[in-house]
Amino acid sequence: MNLMESTRSIWQLTEEQEAIVELCREFAADEIRPRAKQVDEEDAGSPLDLFEKAAKVGITDFMIPEEFGGGGFTDLFTQCLVQEQLCWGDLGIGNFLCSNGFFADPLLVLGSTEQKETWLRPLTGDKPVLTALATTEPGAGSDAASIRTQAVKTEGGYLLRGQKAWISNSGYAEQYVVFAKTDPNERSKGISAFLVRKDAAGFTMGEPMKKMGQRAIVCRELFFDDVFVPESDRLGEEGQGFFGLMKTFDASRIVLAAAATGVARAAYEYALNYAREREQFGKPIIEHQAVAFRLADMATRIDAAWLQTLRAATMFDQGKPIVAEAAMAKLQASETAAFCTWAAVQTLGGWGYSREFPVEQWMRDAKLEEIEEGTSDIMRLVISRNM
Repeated sequence: MNLMESTRSIWQLTEEQEAIVELCREFAADEIRPRAKQVDEEDAGSPLDLFEKAAKVGITDFMIPEEFGGGGFTDLFTQCLVQEQLCWGDLGIGNFLCSNGFFADPLLVLGSTEQKETWLRPLTGDKPVLTALATTEPGAGSDAASIRTQAVKTEGGYLLRGQKAWISNSGYAEQYVVFAKTDPNERSKGISAFLVRKDAAGFTMGEPMKKMGQRAIVCRELFFDDVFVPESDRLGEEGQGFFGLMKTFDASRIVLAAAATGVARAAYEYALNYAREREQFGKPIIEHQAVAFRLADMATRIDAAWLQTLRAATMFDQGKPIVAEAAMAKLQASETAAFCTWAAVQTLGGWGYSREFPVEQWMRDAKLEEIEEGTSDIMRLVISRNM
């Protein structure tokens, strides 16, 4: 099964798309896959050297508009092609290398031209800064409208007071988009978005959080003790933050579906090759129906997840409503990743349980895809509400 060949048979890729897919395929195979085990085992931080290498070849800023110094692949379809290839190499590292896109999305939706120039330009070039998106709180996960961090109006701007949790890239990130309540009496209509720099007075953070998987991405808690944000660094009008966040989620859920498909494909290919070589009862285990049927289920689910992902991305790029389609793609792809990584461990048997082989790490990594940017429960809720 070759996902790119099936993609080409349905969608006509441009020369530029073909080139960046090939670039990312080679980078995943030559740079990401050889480092994945080390990064996971050390559990000590993000591979900044890989980020620098990726920046030099244009991978970290490919999604930023050309007018702000980026690669200009602003369409979601191309972003999905890239994410799938990189996350085939390693899910955590692949997501880390493209993480600046999550910061850029609300800025592109809500930001002024001046804000985009000021805050997007540093994300481009050979030495880009890292960024973070700060939404989740200790008591507010799936229910994003229930955040309690406040932005209190003061002379010339706002004072941020509160706490965030599970914020990816925190510590390394120089720039943050922070969502806070400008009207604590409202839910979604009371949320605004703010641009904050790492060195802002009163802005501190906790130690890196220990995680089950995707250890290439460092997460910390953030603390805001009367952090002053000038009015010029508010994104959009007061109360528009939740709108910007939801637009970000629509896009990011589709991109994460592509990431999940990448690790699912990696697990399938590894299990398939192993099943062809491993012999039991006098023949390769792929010739045993139980194993062959499991591999067939993996291939079928991956194909379905990929097609749903690209359908949602195409509809997004066409400006069509895709709330349900984005949720469907993420639900299908994340649960496919969970199934396929489990199936790979099962196919390898005892060796699959060993840390000598990559499939156990992929199984741990894949679990996050069923949780971040909306759990599978929330995806089903979104889909059912849009029936």
